[in-house]
Amino acid sequence: MKSYNLPIFNSKAFFAPMAGVSDPALRLVCKELGAGLVVTEFVSVNAISAKENELGADRIMDFVEFSEKERPLSIQLFGSDLDRIEQAVKVVTKHFDIIDYNMGCPAPHITSEMACSALLQEPELTRKIFKTLVKHATVPVSVKIRSGISKPDKYLEIGKIAEEEGISMITLHPRTVKQGYSGKSDWTLIKKLKEHVSIAVCGNGDIETPEDAKRMLDETGCDYVMIGRAAAKNPFIFKQVNQYLNTGKYSKIAEKSRLKYFFKYVEYARKYKNIKVSSIRMQAMNFSKGCIGGKELRGKLIPVKDLDGIVDLMKKFYRELK
Repeated sequence: MKSYNLPIFNSKAFFAPMAGVSDPALRLVCKELGAGLVVTEFVSVNAISAKENELGADRIMDFVEFSEKERPLSIQLFGSDLDRIEQAVKVVTKHFDIIDYNMGCPAPHITSEMACSALLQEPELTRKIFKTLVKHATVPVSVKIRSGISKPDKYLEIGKIAEEEGISMITLHPRTVKQGYSGKSDWTLIKKLKEHVSIAVCGNGDIETPEDAKRMLDETGCDYVMIGRAAAKNPFIFKQVNQYLNTGKYSKIAEKSRLKYFFKYVEYARKYKNIKVSSIRMQAMNFSKGCIGGKELRGKLIPVKDLDGIVDLMKKFYRELK
């Protein structure tokens, strides 16, 4: 059985892949602020395989934008057609440090295609998929899963299959598909998974503060933590988590420091053709949260449709901050 060792990460805190959110500019900001690993938004194996002959070394950036400064960098794939998976892996394995396979997304338009979390009820197909991924990759393969469809009943079985087929790491979001993002994630399931398998386990779900990250590591024994929505709203959480894990305390981030990183985010975003103005506006809202006058600013940002208009508003807001 073939498997690869994970890269050496400079932090136990990873930035989660989120469709429409974890663009290459935000990933680079999170990396600079201390994220040990960043992961692309999920990409369909069908789409990659359809363009297989076009996606050489010079063309992969037309399809999946990234920066060398993000490394180690993981690409997240989804889809269940074995031939398409093989073709996609052969394309991306040359460009990324880890291939992550999505079995966690609960969106109905994705699961209806027997992809992502729908596979939690298909252990034999899942085994074939893992075998195909590992066979054709020349880098470590990881998988992101949920605890089950309507109850937490499949994650241990899937975890053992992953271990047997050479997967290098499992990330568990301990909510069911039915829960979506509601309710509370059950961290005890992460602990059970870690005790059930010998490969690396990354915990994900409801990490809002550095204290949460340490508590998850301590309570579950997981090797790493993955932060999604909280990091999208506050990329400085990676710096704070690292400080807290190393020293037991962390510094608060000044409002102007937060806003300076928004302008850095924009600087990076201008280099990529696929980042939408709506995404940049969302980040302007995120970076201004917690600032005095931020609520009024966000009201002004909503109708703005162009990048220069967003930047002008943010510059004015920055100048007026005490």
